[in-house]
Parts: sequence; structure tokens; C-alpha cells
Amino acid sequence: MKKWIFLIVGLVILAGASIAAVQLIENDRSEISQQEHNKGINKPKAEKEKTAIEKEEPIKDQNTSNMKIKSEEALLIDLSSEKVLFAKNADQKAYPASLTKLMTVLVGVEENKNIHSIAEVPAAIFPYLTSANASMAGFSPNEKVTIEDLLNGAMLPSGGDASLALALHTAKNEKAFVKLMNEKAKALGMTNTNFKNVEGLHEKGHYTTAHDLMKLMTYGMKIPAFKKVITAQKYYVKPTNMHPSGLTLNSSLFTKLDMNKKRGYTLLGGKTGYTPESGLSLASIAKKNGKLYVAITMNAPGTNRTTQYNVLDSLDLYKSIK
Repeated sequence: MKKWIFLIVGLVILAGASIAAVQLIENDRSEISQQEHNKGINKPKAEKEKTAIEKEEPIKDQNTSNMKIKSEEALLIDLSSEKVLFAKNADQKAYPASLTKLMTVLVGVEENKNIHSIAEVPAAIFPYLTSANASMAGFSPNEKVTIEDLLNGAMLPSGGDASLALALHTAKNEKAFVKLMNEKAKALGMTNTNFKNVEGLHEKGHYTTAHDLMKLMTYGMKIPAFKKVITAQKYYVKPTNMHPSGLTLNSSLFTKLDMNKKRGYTLLGGKTGYTPESGLSLASIAKKNGKLYVAITMNAPGTNRTTQYNVLDSLDLYKSIK
């Protein structure tokens, strides 16, 4: 009788061990299967994205014989379809000057979810910006403003003070913020772009292309906060600890134009740029026949005190739209 009891107990233990072993194997199989499934989904997707970027064809020159555009690099697209309407050296690397601030503002918008939060304009940044002859928005050392104030200060009057203050508030230092800019550029497929600073000051290794900037603009115009800033003609900073009466920021683009002149299209906004090394540049948005268009002009001849061929080229491009 005892033998039968031991035999039954032994069989029960053996059966339990077998079930546990089977369960363990099934769990392992399930885990391996899930890993293989993940590899099957994630890895090919990453490879596909990389391949798509690598295989992206440069934009060939289009309609250059029909128009006399003085800018060395230029690009015009229909924003909704992204159809290229004009192209001149669109993939040629160039210094972006203050068009850099397009990315500064874009990253600032995406990294600061509450644009009404308070930031300080550090006193320590002013000696550096002054010595570099950077354009300024007009903020004062230790002034307390909102993130929205800094975004508009960077975009409209092209303020180096606003750009650097925004970067230092968002990241631990300018270098860390520039890293975010380059990461965003990579994510947008801006393969011929590298940023070295947030203000657009001339620096070796700081470059982009009209094609890459168009990718930035196409993406940015889908973000309400970015679109609002780049299409503003002026912005009013409410009273601060340093400006009791507030501060008015004017767009450097619209101050160069006769806004009463009828053109057959509406110029909605944009960002100008200039350094002696980069020449004159402009990224702009216009509306014609109910459709939105974006133009990029870079490396136009002259200075910010001479004829603004970056602007005139852009106006001619919009005028050419049928």
C-alpha cells in the first residue's frame, strides 16, 4: 500500500514539474517571440527612415532662366502640396545668420510647454553679445519676462538677448540647447545643417541650406505657437521690473516694407538675417489666391543698410506664382 502511495505522490510531483517546465518554456518562447516581433517592427522602421533620408534627392534648379534672382540660394514652395515652384542652389551649404533663430524659436516652443512662465534675462550675457555686435531685442540685464516675450524677442527684432536668455532658461547652458537644435534638425531630415550657437553669429561649422530651412518652415507652420510668432508684425511686452511701461517689439521684416502697397498677395510674416559672411537672407510666408507659400532666400548681395535683395527676391518669387 505504501508503495502505491509513494508512486502516486511521485507521479504528481513529476507532472507538476513537467507543467512548470512547459510553462517556463512557453514563457521563454513568448518573450523571445515578443523580442523578435519588436525587432521586426522597430528595426526596419528605423532603417527605413535612415534610408529615406540618405536617398533624398537634391532639389534641381527650377525656373532660374525665367527670373533674375540675386540671392545665391533660393527656394519657393506651395506649402500645402510642398511642390517646388522655384529653386536655385537649394542644397548648397550657406551661413544662416539670424535664420538660425527659426530653430531657436522652434525648440523653445517645443521645450517650454507653458510659454507664460517667467524667465530672467541674465546680466552675464550682455558683455558677450555686445562684443559680438549681436542684434538685440531691447531687454535689460536681470529683466523678468515670459517665455512668450523671449520667443517674440528672438523672432521679430532678431534679439540675441532674447535668444540666449531663452536657451539658458530652457537648457543648462547654450551648448546643451544647441544640442537640442541639432537633434531637432536631424529629426526633421535636415541632413546638411549644423548649428553651433543660438543667435546666428558667424562661426565655422555653422551652416544650413535653403532646402533644410524649408523643412523647418514646413514643420513649424503646423505648430500654432511657432506660426503665431513668425507671422506677427509687432508684439507688446507687458510692464516688467525693468520696463514699467512695457516694451514694443517690431518685426525686422515689416519695417523694411511699405505695407500699404498692393501686391496681389499678402506677406504674412518671416525672419530676416544678415552677417558680412552670410549676406542677406529671409525665410517668409505669403498667401495668394487662398493658398500659402514659403520662400527662402539666402546670401543676397549687400548689407542690412543697402538694398534688401533678400526681400526683393522673395517678393518677386511670390509675384511669379500663377
